[in-house]
Amino acid sequence: MSKPVLIVMAAGIGSRYGGFKQIGPIGPHGEMLLDYSVYDAKRSGFGKIVFVINRQMELEFRERIDQSLGKSCEVEYVYQELGNLPAGFQVPQGREKPWGTAHAVLCCKEIVDTSFAVINADDFYGRSAYQSLADYLQQAKIQNSVSEFCMIGYRLENTLTEHGYVSRGICSVDQQGNLIEVHERTRIQKINGKIKYLEENQKWIELPDDSVVSLNTWGFTPELFGILDEQFEKFLDEKEDNLATAEFFLPDLINDLLQEQRASVKVLPTQEHWFGVTYREDAARVKQAIRKMLDNGVYPKKLWG
Repeated sequence: MSKPVLIVMAAGIGSRYGGFKQIGPIGPHGEMLLDYSVYDAKRSGFGKIVFVINRQMELEFRERIDQSLGKSCEVEYVYQELGNLPAGFQVPQGREKPWGTAHAVLCCKEIVDTSFAVINADDFYGRSAYQSLADYLQQAKIQNSVSEFCMIGYRLENTLTEHGYVSRGICSVDQQGNLIEVHERTRIQKINGKIKYLEENQKWIELPDDSVVSLNTWGFTPELFGILDEQFEKFLDEKEDNLATAEFFLPDLINDLLQEQRASVKVLPTQEHWFGVTYREDAARVKQAIRKMLDNGVYPKKLWG
């Protein structure tokens, strides 16, 4: 069986961070946070790495990759572009942001033909998360026309930043560990010691600390690409009046598939702590966490070569 592929979504502009946060130095030899993610994935059994990027960052990003993990891994690049649309659709006036995480994955359909996992470039997920994904994907299949997918389920309290808000997929899980539904909340933060999210009506709703959340750590079989083709066109039709800002999110897509009983999603729980660079102020905490893991022998002092 082919090794699963790792798709790394790196096309985000990084507006809250203020630059190309995906390539900022974190480790003692200039390693990016992404270097540690790929190192963990390779150790866990993943093969090819596919980076989803935008043209604006291409030269700088490729140079950084070629200097580090590109020397030790099979790497391919895919471009997430606004003009990558089905026939009959056009980019709406005023649209600047990418179409969203589900569209980022759809852009990989021509070069990925085996099971694959999806991660964000600017998040640290922990090695056990990759091992859980790889183990599941080695046996995932379709049963009775229902695709078997998976996701890593984090505790909400382990996934926050001290410097602002984050976006998370808030999950409901049954007693057998299957995902029932997931809803993307785009503004979650801790306020006066309580974790809350902001509703569209500008009302703050409290969330339990142990809520299961998705950090866009998904595992899929290749049948997803056909579903993405179909659902992206549906999204464009349904959001016709809001296409300047609407986003095609993976959690929303998965939720629709669950309700239609076209997919099952096994939630693989983890106690790993998330680290990320959503904001520039996060970098110091992330560097400290990596330094501690280096001191404890979790990673070699120099990852590549």
